[in-house]
Amino acid sequence: MKNKWAKVAVLIRLALLIALEVVLNRFLSISTPLVKIGFAFVPLAMAGILYGPKGGMVVGGVADFLGAVLFPIGPYHPGFTLVAILKGLVWGVALQDGGCEKLGRITVAGLISGVVLSLGLNTIWIHQLYGTPVLALLGTRAVQELLVVPLQIVVIRLMGAPAIRRVLA
Repeated sequence: MKNKWAKVAVLIRLALLIALEVVLNRFLSISTPLVKIGFAFVPLAMAGILYGPKGGMVVGGVADFLGAVLFPIGPYHPGFTLVAILKGLVWGVALQDGGCEKLGRITVAGLISGVVLSLGLNTIWIHQLYGTPVLALLGTRAVQELLVVPLQIVVIRLMGAPAIRRVLA
């Protein structure tokens, strides 16, 4: 019986993180068609700290899909959901087992998330949707990642696993 309630508690926490990610991403970020700066990475990082890659992937994928369906910003593209899932995977792998207390792991995850996934793949998806030349997108989006990646590194390092576990315990 105890195990059943533990699973329910995990689902509730994941649902809260999904809801938080949707709100932070869709309503509390600075957004233009090409640049978005906000704190939507925090629930992903929290899921990664608490539940590893699987938790991060669930929060990233479900939150992106729900946000796109319930509060669309533009046409839906499954590539963005794939990127959200991959970001959850990256943060989950990097931050599980005390990784949020290791600056090197946070930095590598931030660079993969920002450069490979956001700057790389999301630029391709935007090009596919709107036909904007990739080189034009890269300049603007590189500035975004120069701002976002250090912000992610600092915030996640400051959050720390013990603080997250206390908040969600």
